[in-house]
Amino acid sequence: MDTDNKFLNMGVLIVATIVVAKLVMSFLLSGSKKRVPPTVRAWPPVIGSLLRFLKGPIVMLREEYPKLGSVFTVKLVHKNITFLIGPEVSAHFFKAPETDLSQQEVYQFNVPTFGPGVVFDVDYSIRQEQFRFFTESLRVNKLKGYVDQMVTEAEDFFSKWGDSGEVDIKGELERLIILTASRCLLGREVRDQLFDDVSALFHDLDNGMLPISVLFPYLPIPAHHRRDKARARLAEIFAKIISSRKCSGKSENDMLQCFIDSKYKDGRCTTEAEVTGLLIAALFAGQHTSSITSTWTGAYLMKYKQYFSAALDEQKKLIEKHGDKIDHDILSEMDVLYRCIKEALRLHPPLIMLMRASHSDFSVTASDKEYDIPKGHIIATSPAFANRLPHIFKEPDTYDPDRFAPGREEDKAAGAFSYISFGGGRHGCLGEPFAYLQIKAIWSHLLRNFELELVSPFPEIDWNAMVVGVKGQVMVRYKRRPLC
Repeated sequence: MDTDNKFLNMGVLIVATIVVAKLVMSFLLSGSKKRVPPTVRAWPPVIGSLLRFLKGPIVMLREEYPKLGSVFTVKLVHKNITFLIGPEVSAHFFKAPETDLSQQEVYQFNVPTFGPGVVFDVDYSIRQEQFRFFTESLRVNKLKGYVDQMVTEAEDFFSKWGDSGEVDIKGELERLIILTASRCLLGREVRDQLFDDVSALFHDLDNGMLPISVLFPYLPIPAHHRRDKARARLAEIFAKIISSRKCSGKSENDMLQCFIDSKYKDGRCTTEAEVTGLLIAALFAGQHTSSITSTWTGAYLMKYKQYFSAALDEQKKLIEKHGDKIDHDILSEMDVLYRCIKEALRLHPPLIMLMRASHSDFSVTASDKEYDIPKGHIIATSPAFANRLPHIFKEPDTYDPDRFAPGREEDKAAGAFSYISFGGGRHGCLGEPFAYLQIKAIWSHLLRNFELELVSPFPEIDWNAMVVGVKGQVMVRYKRRPLC
């Protein structure tokens, strides 16, 4: 009997201990709201998540954001990707120092294309100095000279159009922008003498960056062989141009010259290999994005006549004020056209995902819950998704350039990172001013000189491209008109 009572008392004690332990844990957990982010569920585990991610990250985000909120993790085969969606949680992504969140590891796949010793193949201190070279090459005094070249290229290009006809505006703008980029970035020698050769080589470089290249950049496949061969030939071409300029003492107003003249803080000059790599990186960063945004801008202007008319009226007023002249300062006055471009870019940012590698633990608060995110995760955000959040942008799927007008300014509605088509913070796009000037130069010329009508269906998004752009042809009927 005593033994029974002893076991009974022991059982009561164990149960009481468990109950107390649970109460204590419950109290502690209720006092601390920290926890790991929710995880995307898929079947089979891990492989299912990978398949969903590869099928389309934006589709996955649309499905999971309403269920999981603005912070959640996707478990892939070898990595965990934690998404921070929206300005209320993305400040750490954009503002964290490189020691905490790094670009280098996640963008290593660019190294075979850009080449050794530049951008993602160097440590952060050197990369910062190389970004300073980019910044100096894009200062206002340089941009003013670039604008003159942009305007000249646009005038020459469209002078070859007839009085009327039909064109694939997407293809036309791609050709014009590579011409402009060649002149402003790569230099007169390339534009005037070597354009066809260099364009073909860049085409092979471009086609050598495939989805498989992100995971296996050195895989011995034909596209990578052509990429490497083109990269080596470009290095030879630019070595000769650089040597010729140095020997002649001639100086040009282009990015190539800026890189030649650049020096590191220790006094060291840039090498030929570094100049070539930086030029390739600049062209890759700007060419696709500008041609894609130019195409979307035109498609929306032609679809929504009220904005086409508003942009045209702005051009007429500028002609009355300045005559036919277009320069940097006049382009800067084109606020209506600027908003039309910005809205196209909000709806269709060419870079749909931005990523960093986390080197330290950090916390982020969302909906009054604090999440602990461990080091080793890939941290990601998505301009394509965040730019359409309904609590930031009214009717987010609607093309409405006036949302950026004074009095509305939805791009600032929730702080600095409400609108992230050009990224932001420490790694904001250095080429943003160049891109807007380039696209304005093109569309101000088209608005002033042509009646335009979209004759093919409104374009679809090409989700299969590395830089997400416009699918198929965009056919436009044009008719040359008298000056506004």
